[in-house]
Amino acid sequence: MRFEIEQVITGPVDAVARVYTEPRFYELLGELPKLGRPEVIERREVGSVVHLSVRFRFTGNLSPAVTRVVDPAKLSWVEESAHDLEHHTVTFHMRPDNYADRLRFEGSYRFEPVGDRQTRRVAEGEVVVRVPIVGRAVEGAIVSGLREHLAAEVEVVEQLVAEL
Repeated sequence: MRFEIEQVITGPVDAVARVYTEPRFYELLGELPKLGRPEVIERREVGSVVHLSVRFRFTGNLSPAVTRVVDPAKLSWVEESAHDLEHHTVTFHMRPDNYADRLRFEGSYRFEPVGDRQTRRVAEGEVVVRVPIVGRAVEGAIVSGLREHLAAEVEVVEQLVAEL
């Protein structure tokens, strides 16, 4: 399932893009619903590119149809991303800790200035779940959850930009 999610965030584009590379951002994400506290495994800055590996754990509720084929305790993954701060772009892919044969999730996002004080973030990607019968429903649930999570992230980003 392909997706595109667009958001407007208060803050200049350079500051907003930088916040997504900071460990403090991931600490604060741990306070949002449905995800456990993310763990920054690696952060490496090479020129204008920041490489991140961050482990996430899903802690929300799943439907009985999904839990018949997926153990909620095994829903963790590492997001590997490259943040190009000069071009305001990010590429990412999720590496599941479990069920790697059943899930592919990758994409990109870009930050675009909206005047001097706002930034548009456009996320695009694809999620593929290879589970007979419920695969498409799970893909839809993942994209829906992603929309919710990214919307909740906006407040965290704006808080951190204001502290700069």
